[in-house]
Amino acid sequence: MKFKKIIISALILLIIGLFVAYKMYNKPHVNVADEKATVSLSAAKLLQDFSTDEATANADYLEKIIQVKGIVAEAKVENNKGIVTLETGDDFATILCHLTVEETKNINTIKVGQNISLKGICTGFLMDVVLVKCVITN
Repeated sequence: MKFKKIIISALILLIIGLFVAYKMYNKPHVNVADEKATVSLSAAKLLQDFSTDEATANADYLEKIIQVKGIVAEAKVENNKGIVTLETGDDFATILCHLTVEETKNINTIKVGQNISLKGICTGFLMDVVLVKCVITN
């Protein structure tokens, strides 16, 4: 009798786990272009926040849509994805903005030294602060 209860409990937990996994896998993707940015700041300020206190910066920015403004240090395409690098005033760290497929088509309009505003999802700080699914907002 006790063995039967354990089996039934395990099956119920398995079904709940599979349901949660299915919902997470099929979660709708965020369209950054349509969403409002949580915060808007300069590239230098974003890097400074991560460099000064990474834990607080993670709480403030991680997995949130942020708008960042800065000067283009580099614009390139790697693996069919556009990447815009923003200057921060730091020789060793930058802001890397990985463009969406649609925005990658416009990468030829981006010039080094140009002021630009981008909106994307912050994924964290390694050597650089990384934003994904970026769209150009100016």
